[in-house]
Amino acid sequence: MSRDESPAARALLVLEMVQGSPGITAQRLADRLGVTERAVRRHVGTLRQAGVPIAASRGPHGGYRLGRGYRIPPLMFTTAEALALVMAVMEGRREAADPADPVGGALGKILRVLPEPVAAPAEAFRGVSAGGPGVPARPDPETAAVLVQACASRQRLRLAYRRRPGEEGVMEVDPWAVVVRDSRWYLLCWSHTKNARRLLRVDRVARAEPLAGTFTPPEDLDPATAVDEHLSQGWRHRVEVVVDAPADAVAGWIPRSLGRCEALAPDRTRLLATTETPAWYALQLAALRAPFRVVASRELKEAVAALGRRLLDSVEPSDDTATS
Repeated sequence: MSRDESPAARALLVLEMVQGSPGITAQRLADRLGVTERAVRRHVGTLRQAGVPIAASRGPHGGYRLGRGYRIPPLMFTTAEALALVMAVMEGRREAADPADPVGGALGKILRVLPEPVAAPAEAFRGVSAGGPGVPARPDPETAAVLVQACASRQRLRLAYRRRPGEEGVMEVDPWAVVVRDSRWYLLCWSHTKNARRLLRVDRVARAEPLAGTFTPPEDLDPATAVDEHLSQGWRHRVEVVVDAPADAVAGWIPRSLGRCEALAPDRTRLLATTETPAWYALQLAALRAPFRVVASRELKEAVAALGRRLLDSVEPSDDTATS
């Protein structure tokens, strides 16, 4: 018997709704449950027989509410609600995966009181690598849960993937890891369809179907580093910048998703990447705290020069201003 057909489950839903909306009417309860008002009154009677003090009042402002002093069972989340909660916390605070962190400890308490079918997928999300804040692009929680669990169990998947609006393709993949970067969820995987490593947007996964095969991920796989390097490559304009600073210092100034650092000498580093928008990348280079030289591309050189002129113009008077 499904949740929607179970009288006990409907009675618990009534309790949840009354708890969340004190004064809710029988008509609103009936509309939300898709039943008659008579059925709602029957469910309320079931709760009262179980010792739940639900009071009812008449009149234009009447409705159902819980009696004072009643302690509600710890939590009543659906799987989708629990997953969405964990996803939101992970996006906003990467320390939520650490039980020693206050937010991580609170999240752990929530997960421990959830039923196993709900808690298991939500707990799997705590192992996901989270990045910094950004514009949310949150995927469907249940689809994301299938991906995370498949990564953990090394289960091959068949995905329906939306490459762009109105264009959907099917691929078979070995899901290596789910990683969050700037509030965007990515699936790092090996595509058997393309015979290549791929980085997929989880919010573009329309369907995920587990297959019979399993897989073994690369032994030296570092999902966070692999995702960052993947995001820095494949764009139209090449980036090569030589920085007069040690590689570990440059890596601290420039996010890994913006490029790969190569040590040329103890105090010199080469930054390699690609970009679609040289003007935007020039702004990121302004965060470097050491002298640097743009080797490529021509478009990036022009963008850095234009940015330099604009910054100088903001502190030095122009000829027109000086003679006026």
